[in-house]
Amino acid sequence: MTNAHDVGARPGRALLLLPVQAALVAALGLLATGPLTHHWPLSAEDGVNRALADHRDPSATALTDWMSLVANTQTVIALTLLCVLGLLLVPRAPRWWEAGFLAVSVAAQSAIFLLVTLVVNRDRPDVPRLDGAPPTSSFPSGHVGASMALYGGLAVLAFRHLRGVRRNLVVGFLLLIPPAVAFSRLYRGMHHPSDVVVGLLNGACTLLLVGVALLPAARKDEPAPEPEPAAPGTRRAVVVRHPHACGDETAARVRDVLRRHGYAEQRWTETTPEDPSGALVAHLTGTDPVPVPAPDPLGPVDLVVVCGGDGTVRACADMAAGTGVPLAIVPCGTGNLLARNLGLPVEPVAALREALSGRAAGLDVARIEGDGLAPTRFAVMAGAGFDAAMVRDASPRLKERLGWAAYVLSAARHLRDPRMRLSIRLDGGAPLERRARMVVIGNVGSLQGGLPLLPDARPDSGRLEVVLLDPRGVTGWLATAGYLVSRLPGGRTSPASGTRERTAAHGALEYFGAARVDLRFARPQPRELDGDVLPAGTRLTAEVEPGALRVCLPAPARTGIPAGTGKEVAEHGHRDARTAAQ
Repeated sequence: MTNAHDVGARPGRALLLLPVQAALVAALGLLATGPLTHHWPLSAEDGVNRALADHRDPSATALTDWMSLVANTQTVIALTLLCVLGLLLVPRAPRWWEAGFLAVSVAAQSAIFLLVTLVVNRDRPDVPRLDGAPPTSSFPSGHVGASMALYGGLAVLAFRHLRGVRRNLVVGFLLLIPPAVAFSRLYRGMHHPSDVVVGLLNGACTLLLVGVALLPAARKDEPAPEPEPAAPGTRRAVVVRHPHACGDETAARVRDVLRRHGYAEQRWTETTPEDPSGALVAHLTGTDPVPVPAPDPLGPVDLVVVCGGDGTVRACADMAAGTGVPLAIVPCGTGNLLARNLGLPVEPVAALREALSGRAAGLDVARIEGDGLAPTRFAVMAGAGFDAAMVRDASPRLKERLGWAAYVLSAARHLRDPRMRLSIRLDGGAPLERRARMVVIGNVGSLQGGLPLLPDARPDSGRLEVVLLDPRGVTGWLATAGYLVSRLPGGRTSPASGTRERTAAHGALEYFGAARVDLRFARPQPRELDGDVLPAGTRLTAEVEPGALRVCLPAPARTGIPAGTGKEVAEHGHRDARTAAQ
């Protein structure tokens, strides 16, 4: 747990990078107005501005009027002051560090913007402008940078304090405002495309540096729940704990909840980099995992409890699959995608209580292998290309402080990575040759915020779902994001799947389904498995194992996943999903 003293020791180092950021932004501006002016993509910017000006219509103009309002100087200053005062006036617990984070982020972004405009003198686009032009340079966009600092900062704070669907809706809404402002500035003829792109980067980098400096690590432990009545009987549990993700307070509460549900005999083991399952296989088989000191005899195991993130859950699921011993998930990681897809609460101990109050269901896992990869299993997703590079380069320190937002920052670094050539073979059929930026094989389908990357994926379907993602340029990324958002609950329903291969989002997405998937890459690609980075390679082969893993879940009415054997799930689960979608 990070205390106030620890937090106060950090600002000097991180905030000293803000002048470096200002120098880099100024250097980009000088390049854009100097030697790179006539090189692509800068040479194409005038055409973008003219095309937007030529296709203006009253409804879009009215909408961008609002975007100009939410990002102008007066609005940003007023909202920042109101939010800072609100954080300082929280009864009994004023949030000094969070108020400072928001205020410093907005102020630092503005200071960098003003300093850069003194160095870079770029004229605004030569098109009719819908707003009055301020005296500052067009580079970078101050409106866009300010909106990213303010609304992005509020999104970070909302992520830290809200839970469940409300958090997803609020964070998603706030994160949509800066790109909407960026489009508005282009549409209204106020900036070149590179101005708004660098404005977004300026605001995002400022948030990153100030967040690292001022925000304490997000608490993973919540207030203790009300005592529960003890359950009769004595049962045996092995608890695998990730020592960094699961704090001492959470561990104590897990121990108490297990005891109240009748698991009086508990053996706790911790993960290590060398053994991310905490020697679970030895506990399940009754062999001695640690010669000295010898563990107390536990006898047959009735339950495996995993306290960690998706990587820890994956490693334990690999050991528990096929044993018949049920697995209970205590989500303590950054993503916790399996827990979210299974309808478990995001609060660790609440997830355990609900799981132990429900039933064990037989769910699928996938067995995967490849060059440089020993055969293993996964329960969430495996991928190669863009998503694997994003996972690989996400800062561990930022994941601790910003949560899954750290992956967003990492993703921005790889948006222009080259496409890869690959072939995909489904259930032993003929290979299909493709180009893509990433490929994902999924046992479940939703990402953070409930974003349905694989809308048809279910962990009880007896098959795997595959998506190839290949957006082209800004338009392709926006079309892809819009298509995925449209598949959120409340959006348009999934189309009936008369054929397993279809395209969407202007060809940026292509879907497949199979029980066995073979991937071959023309060149070694970064690869990931349930959030764990794998060595780069040229092959991945995944095959589903229907119903191989028993998982403790809340009541079926809550999750929509039928409790039963793997056979029952494999025969009926996928058909039920198709019926519900139609």
